[in-house]
Amino acid sequence: MNDTHLSKSALPDRLEPRWVKRFLILATWLFLGAFLLVPLAAVFTQALAKGLGPFFSAMVEPDALAAIRLTLLAAAISVPANLVFGVAAAWAVARFRFPGKSLLITLIDLPFSVSPVISGLVYVLMFGLHGWLGPWLSAHDIKIIFAVPGIVLATIFVTFPFVARELIPLMQAQGSEEEEAALILGAGGWTTFFRITIPNIKWGLLYGVILSNARAMGEFGAVSVVSGHIRGLTNTMPLHVEILYNEYNFSAAFAVASLLALLAVVTLVAKTLAESKIRAQAADLERLGEQAS
Repeated sequence: MNDTHLSKSALPDRLEPRWVKRFLILATWLFLGAFLLVPLAAVFTQALAKGLGPFFSAMVEPDALAAIRLTLLAAAISVPANLVFGVAAAWAVARFRFPGKSLLITLIDLPFSVSPVISGLVYVLMFGLHGWLGPWLSAHDIKIIFAVPGIVLATIFVTFPFVARELIPLMQAQGSEEEEAALILGAGGWTTFFRITIPNIKWGLLYGVILSNARAMGEFGAVSVVSGHIRGLTNTMPLHVEILYNEYNFSAAFAVASLLALLAVVTLVAKTLAESKIRAQAADLERLGEQAS
């Protein structure tokens, strides 16, 4: 093969000494083992330390079931909401030029830089009893803080960048030629969207949804501020784990934590599959670009 056709990923093998490659790979695996794999294995080991009986008893305990239901409810509302927002935001950023575009992109990234605790305090400031809208909400018997709506709002805030940030570069790289061709040939806007746009971004969309769902189910800081820690009512799974641990009920705490860890592993597998599809799609686009040129 001609050197000009070597992929960029193959260059380090030719430029770096072999011992450097082995050292970096070994260091990476040691770091992952020490700070990821060993703690993850410890969670499952502690969860099953007293046998399967106490493990399943901790799962079916009423407060644990309420925490699981609330976690799934918050994810079931926030993920679709962020899906709609992410597609709309990515479409606007990738397809149009308008004043404030850079500001919009910066605001989309805001939850990445703002502490989740601060975002929770913002909602308390807005909807709390002594907040800006608190007296009006109280007069109309509407509960946001220390109730399910506050938990959902906090979850949406911390998860809304994921779908948009995955789709924006993907849609920018793909361009709008196929959509324009479909419109010229007489396809309507919605037909173009569902037959052209969605198939082209489906793997990036799935990747963003996976990340958003993982963050929604594992969020602690923002939810902790707005939940009020009411057992059986406003505790999500991470909050329930904290309460059990603080009560020295370690077996039950690790049992519920192992369920969150299992969800994380499933998310990791799904994320890996989606990444492989995205890379394959990007390679196809690169080949088409080379053929066109």
